[in-house]
Amino acid sequence: MEYKMTEGGFTTKFEYGKLDISGNEEYGFRPYQLLVSSVAVCSGGVLRKVLEKMRYPFEDIAVNANVERNEAEANRIEKIELTFHIKASDWNEQKIEKAMQLTRKNCSMIQSVQDSIEVVESAKWVQL
Repeated sequence: MEYKMTEGGFTTKFEYGKLDISGNEEYGFRPYQLLVSSVAVCSGGVLRKVLEKMRYPFEDIAVNANVERNEAEANRIEKIELTFHIKASDWNEQKIEKAMQLTRKNCSMIQSVQDSIEVVESAKWVQL
């Protein structure tokens, strides 16, 4: 990957398209937004695959991420709370808990940050 300096930050190109990154939202995505998005979407994608392999019937998954940052420590991310809203006609707490455990174990982004950022996951049922 190559990142080139721009007037307000940096830019890079991927197969999917151009990505602008900046500490100023006027010029691009902020680095912390990308980090949190990576953790949330990686985890959501793994959860989706796990539920599909378990043949657990669901219609949709939405992920909410709440972030705690420490201003005294360069505004570092201290904690990410992920809430998975799973839209399904039925809810089996044991199967969901097992799916959540497998998701945490197999999400590369959570595994990459787990020693420096506290990641807390929970799931909520959105009834069809």
